[in-house]
Amino acid sequence: MTHHRDTVRSDRHLFYAFPGRFPSTLLLLTSLAACDTTSRPDDTLGVQTLARWEWHARLAVEPDPTLTLVRLHVDTTQGGGDVGLARYDFNPSPAEGDEYAITLGLDFGHVRELRQDVPYTLGPPPARIPAYATVTCFCRPLRPDSVRGTFRVATRGLRQITGRVDATLYFTEWNDPARHVTYALHQRIDLVK
Repeated sequence: MTHHRDTVRSDRHLFYAFPGRFPSTLLLLTSLAACDTTSRPDDTLGVQTLARWEWHARLAVEPDPTLTLVRLHVDTTQGGGDVGLARYDFNPSPAEGDEYAITLGLDFGHVRELRQDVPYTLGPPPARIPAYATVTCFCRPLRPDSVRGTFRVATRGLRQITGRVDATLYFTEWNDPARHVTYALHQRIDLVK
């Protein structure tokens, strides 16, 4: 008695590549790469070197007129909401002298209330997301005035926030209140717990 099976069994695995599949794979990868809403061709060219997110904290902004600087840091001793602190270095090459760094502080309140791809207003209170910034540069000392712009959440996980900041940062020279300086920040932002 012979047992005959009339099934065709392929020796190829599920992801076997053949020439007809390459164009569809290329199309899929291209469309996935185009879905990144946090980066754009006209972004500012800062390198993010600090990405801190704290859950029960507040932003501390402390001016020090004797040293002509403003300290911006995260205070976790008195509780609060969700805050983020990011630093971007611009033109970080040695010997040019035009490099500068921007530190951006964001007070989210409760980050779980923020929805994806919704532009939330940045600025001084009562903006939805109060924001503060400092700049470190080889220039006259600058005192922060305000941050104006928007923040969008792209993804939020248990320990990471990815989003986009489109803002203008306003500063005044410490010794000459009539002179104002602005910096643009149009970048992806990553914050990690």
